Amino acid sequence: MTMDIILITGMSGSGKSVALHALEDAGYYCVDNLPPELLIPFVKLEEEQNEQRLAIAIDVRSANSLHMMPEQMGLLRNMGMTVKSVFLDATSDTLQRRYSETRRKHPLSGGDKPQNDKALFETIEFERQLLADLRDRAHVIDTSLLRSAQLQTYIKTLVSAPLAQLTLVFESFAFKRGIPTDADYVFDVRMLPNPHYESTLRPLTGRDAPVQDYLRQSEEFVQMQMQLEGFLKHWIPAIERDHRSYVTVAIGCTGGQHRSVFMVEQLAKNFGTRWLTLKRHRELDAL
Repeated sequence: MTMDIILITGMSGSGKSVALHALEDAGYYCVDNLPPELLIPFVKLEEEQNEQRLAIAIDVRSANSLHMMPEQMGLLRNMGMTVKSVFLDATSDTLQRRYSETRRKHPLSGGDKPQNDKALFETIEFERQLLADLRDRAHVIDTSLLRSAQLQTYIKTLVSAPLAQLTLVFESFAFKRGIPTDADYVFDVRMLPNPHYESTLRPLTGRDAPVQDYLRQSEEFVQMQMQLEGFLKHWIPAIERDHRSYVTVAIGCTGGQHRSVFMVEQLAKNFGTRWLTLKRHRELDAL
């Protein structure tokens, strides 16, 4: 039986411990902060023990050997392993606030002196540079606005999806709360008719039939959907030929409740007939 390996990387303070807990709950044998040079020996050892599901966190504490990761991942796949790489990210301001609130030291901060805000911000940006190559090779999840429960749900949904050449992730969001940094494509649907201004529709969401019927009657919504589908259908095959594993398409409206939600529902449904698709509703999932 093929071993299933999840590699968790990402920025310090972005939620790697939360992700590992979610994977442990999902039945994975989890290891934190494994040096890259020990990755292959460790996997071979666990294979001898008939372990089938591994989740391994590798972070900037192994900065001197991070350059080995692309080659190590290739070796694992050549050994017949299925490997999924997930990178947890967050905005630098968010990470700085988390460190300030918890009073923890960043792993790249040397010495025992307290970190001032400027030094901490510079350290976070330096870490971002060190991890840039790993980020480019992984499926990125922006945890800036996610609660722990949301992140756990996203991780479990992601790893439970069957292995495919390409997975499309459609995500709705509210522009007023910021653009997701994990998005490969961002589309704005704020110019479409807004159900928020209809008193009977305001408390509902884009997953409710009355809101969907209202938007279907809009020529602008139908036209926007057709254009988005045309653009994605044209370019996704090229992305797939480039051996990408995940593509995240973010759809934003003002509040992330109505228009973007229904657009995501429609796109996920229509593209799900050809590619594996996942849905996320950043604002609704937080409720």
